[in-house]
Amino acid sequence: MRLKPGRPSLDQYADRFDTPASTDDFAVTFLGVASLLLDDGTTAVMTDGFFSRPSLPRLLLRPVAPDEGRIDEALGRLGLGPSGRSLAAVLPVHTHFDHVMDSAVVAARTGAVLVGGTSSANVGRGGGLPDDRIHVVTPGVPVSYGAFTITHVESSHCPPDRFPGTIDEPVVPPVRTAAYKCGEAWSILVEHTGGRSALLQGSAGFVRGALAGQRADVAYLGVGQLGVMDEAYIRDYWAETIETVGARRVVLTHWDDFFRGLDRPLRALPYAGDDLDVTMRVFGELASQQGVALHLPTLWRREDPWSGL
Repeated sequence: MRLKPGRPSLDQYADRFDTPASTDDFAVTFLGVASLLLDDGTTAVMTDGFFSRPSLPRLLLRPVAPDEGRIDEALGRLGLGPSGRSLAAVLPVHTHFDHVMDSAVVAARTGAVLVGGTSSANVGRGGGLPDDRIHVVTPGVPVSYGAFTITHVESSHCPPDRFPGTIDEPVVPPVRTAAYKCGEAWSILVEHTGGRSALLQGSAGFVRGALAGQRADVAYLGVGQLGVMDEAYIRDYWAETIETVGARRVVLTHWDDFFRGLDRPLRALPYAGDDLDVTMRVFGELASQQGVALHLPTLWRREDPWSGL
């Protein structure tokens, strides 16, 4: 934690909220933190599905549990759930609370399979999902859902990881935040039979060389905590993700203050925990030098980051 007060203003990045809008059935919708809905009109998959977003005082003072009202409101807005469309898969990028806490409930509400490592599986079991609705992946082995092919590649959490380790027993909420240990962190590669490819990087961590040989036209790149790392690390992160997979468009995620509900406008995380200004400066330079389009996503907006590539 740093003593610098305040938080970055998003107004100075207004021109970056220009990810192309979707004009057909295929869309990616940003849902805060690292939650993304990928939908081709027939099949839909979602990373994380974190909608509860409890306040910081709530997290510090009391055990936490999924807020089913907020989850149902978000799924209803997306047209998903018991009275809407189903999801094929929910894909936690790792198992800290701000990613996985709602995943089992979202899977239960939408008919989805919970897909991830053994830590995600234990969150699913604690949330009441049957074993046939939980899939433990083998790193590097693709799995298909409709026209989507999903491949999990082992990754790492951005340092410092405040809750390291794996989740080895079912997590039955309400629990303290520390129960949601990081678990297995993933780089998730998505390919669609229509020709679209993407890297979904939920945390600003990497395993050097892990993505070698992989390709993706678009990257959704998590930047939480990245702005408080030294510049060499920030540049290495870009190199190990964007340069390695050859992405031509980058959309940044995990920059928003996840202690604030989605019924209010998004704002950046405070300087005490991150510095989006540093990330935008370094990434802006790298993107300009390498001819990569750099964007911020708009909450709830159906977007098509492959448009124009």
